[in-house]
Amino acid sequence: MTAHRIFPLIAAVLVWLAPTASPQAPDGAVDETEAPARYAVTVTEGPRYTVPLSSTATRTPTPLLDVPQSITVVTQQRIRDQMLLSFSDVVRYVPGVTAHQGENNRDQVVIRGNSSSADFFVDGVRDDVQYYRDLYNVDRVEVLKGPNAMIFGRGGGGGVINRVTKEADPAMPLREITLGGGMYNATRFAADLNQPLTDTFALRLNGMYENSGSFRRYVGLTRYGISPALTYTPSKRTRITAGYERFRDDRTADRGIPSFQGRPLDVPISTYFGNPDLSNVRAAVNLASVNVEQQLGKFVLHNRTRFGGYDRGYQNFVPGVVSADKTLDMMTGYNNATQRLNVFNQSDLIRTVYTGRIKHILLAGAEVGRQLTDNFRNTGYFNNTATSISVPLSATVIRTPITFRQSATDANNHIETNVAAVYVQDQIELSRYVQLLGGVRFDRFDLQFHNNRTADNLRRIDRLVSPRAGIVVKPVSTISLYGSYSVSYLPSSGDQFASLTVITQQVKPEKFNNYEAGVKWDVRPRLQMTAAVYRLNRENTRATDPNDPTRILQTGSQRTNGFEMGLTGSLTRAWSIAGGYAYQDAFIVSATTAALAGAQAGQVPHHTFSLWNNYQIVPKLAAGLGLSRRTDMFAAIDDKVILPGYTRADVALFYSVTETWRLQANLENVLNKQYYLNADSNTNISPGSPRALRVGLTARF
Repeated sequence: MTAHRIFPLIAAVLVWLAPTASPQAPDGAVDETEAPARYAVTVTEGPRYTVPLSSTATRTPTPLLDVPQSITVVTQQRIRDQMLLSFSDVVRYVPGVTAHQGENNRDQVVIRGNSSSADFFVDGVRDDVQYYRDLYNVDRVEVLKGPNAMIFGRGGGGGVINRVTKEADPAMPLREITLGGGMYNATRFAADLNQPLTDTFALRLNGMYENSGSFRRYVGLTRYGISPALTYTPSKRTRITAGYERFRDDRTADRGIPSFQGRPLDVPISTYFGNPDLSNVRAAVNLASVNVEQQLGKFVLHNRTRFGGYDRGYQNFVPGVVSADKTLDMMTGYNNATQRLNVFNQSDLIRTVYTGRIKHILLAGAEVGRQLTDNFRNTGYFNNTATSISVPLSATVIRTPITFRQSATDANNHIETNVAAVYVQDQIELSRYVQLLGGVRFDRFDLQFHNNRTADNLRRIDRLVSPRAGIVVKPVSTISLYGSYSVSYLPSSGDQFASLTVITQQVKPEKFNNYEAGVKWDVRPRLQMTAAVYRLNRENTRATDPNDPTRILQTGSQRTNGFEMGLTGSLTRAWSIAGGYAYQDAFIVSATTAALAGAQAGQVPHHTFSLWNNYQIVPKLAAGLGLSRRTDMFAAIDDKVILPGYTRADVALFYSVTETWRLQANLENVLNKQYYLNADSNTNISPGSPRALRVGLTARF
């Protein structure tokens, strides 16, 4: 069934299910500052796929209905039902977001036409190093679409992804163990243990180990994570949480397959290019955090401190262009290592006040951060002489001797970045029908670059002003109509600030302006519907001076026009759904160094549709059905190679053996459709997985 037939049917169902609107409580009936200082929202029971409110988008506990921004929340229950293991899995059912290949060594996403490997956050704090994250200790994933530097600071031009971690709960003992396995030698073990120690102390421990292969030959991964968390609540006015994560991920580096004549090369999708014995990706991550939530009279103080130590690297072989005689003309190799230390502290002070009958939730906050980064790269020299070789397609796995050493342009640098920011925000409730949101953030972003090879030192300081404004109109308590404007900036050093040159030192930050209007509808208590139209402009993009090719101008620009629709929750007591539709048109408005005006942005399909269904057939048996559809998209912004569109179907069965034991089986790509998931360039394309079965057995006691 096509999208244009599905949505009228859904709309008819929603109209039939819609309850009669009930009036809101009188203005001023509840003062949030009189409630315990509790910001996190943990899904423990009730709605399977929905949450009522979030603090991520506003830094205050706000109903999603009242946030003038498009947000998709993927709950822990959805993660469990769909057996989601990565962010690439998560965004498959998030309208307006696609997974980028990221050279197959990191998480990378394209949100509203803008690609980033750095716009990831943990509990609202930056987690920007390039690596593959896991979901074993995640309570939910929140995808905020559109710029919002007022909350998150630099970057986030298309939006951000925030994972909310599991906290220890003093009120609920929990012991959950999951064993999983499947095709391609997939094995996985996970445990989630929560234990109240006293009336005020609780300890939670999450752990995971995985060792799995792949449909791609020679490719596999091993990873583990352990994440203890402690909660201390000495009174209703004080809550202190502390957490730590040790995470390790090792896998085979795999850049995919090249293209030929504008399409992915016609070879078996398991074909590997390069030397798998010398191709590896590693990441060692240590994260520690302390959060303090304290009620001080009429004020609520929330302080977050997070430390992050990252050691990651990869060594890989990169396939190039295929010639007319079906020979891979060029294969290259290199390795890259990054070490980073992040320290961030955020402090928010919140107060609810009234001016007459007008309610204000006032926020004043500050963020300071320091990041120390070391980058080192080596180029591969085949037979210790050549930086590239030709490879026949009959023998794509190579064993040619290779030496890795630095070339004249390889990175060897140390970077220090210091961030200091202050921000204010006012959420104004003029009446039960109209709400306003206004805020502004002032950032000082100081980047100091040292070239270890030449001893050169460069510095760039940016002072950024990021406003945000929104209006919410609620004709009835369950429907909100909103409009918003928001801004974000990307410094000239890029989202990973990997280098700074005498040219980029002079370049202003890129600017992202988002204009959005939408509607949110709580169709029933456990069913949320959203829709939004937007225009996202990217300005100050680099362009080559037409009169002097050696000069850079900031006249380039990109634009994304789009529409999104999402539907999440329970249609009936037995039927839960999640998914949506997105239309995106991302193109170059004025020429950049990457493309001429009119070019379509890479890896941004015009149409995507997804819908996951979970139906409880009988008390012990449930079934799942997922459909995802993407139209054609270009592999890169030069629009030379097309990744064909595809439709994928997934099914699942869930059986509750007893109240303690739950068995599930997920069959992905049930029709065994051959498709190409994403790319990093025209010559690095990742095929999608063929039909694959995974099973899981969960014990909860």
